[in-house]
Amino acid sequence: MDKDEAKRLLAKELKGWRRRTYADLVSLVDGEAATGELLGEDGVYYQFEIQVFWDDKPAEDIQVFGAIDDGGIRAFFPLTDGFIMAPDGSFVDEDPV
Repeated sequence: MDKDEAKRLLAKELKGWRRRTYADLVSLVDGEAATGELLGEDGVYYQFEIQVFWDDKPAEDIQVFGAIDDGGIRAFFPLTDGFIMAPDGSFVDEDPV
């Protein structure tokens, strides 16, 4: 698996999730994981999974967690990334952009 390609694809997928509102993400907490496949520039299909859950306590920060792999041995050790959103829509522990 090309780790740089997998990281790029996961970052691109998470970028769309970062555009969602806090209320939208709340509606997805503890629901089914979003899954899909992305075709990398390297011609490899990568599988991703996105999960949304409370970071600590209900009605507070929400954590969005993503994982990606190429279906090979990395499926047991996928690359991961994510973010935490506060109720006011800001991102926790990130510098403002």
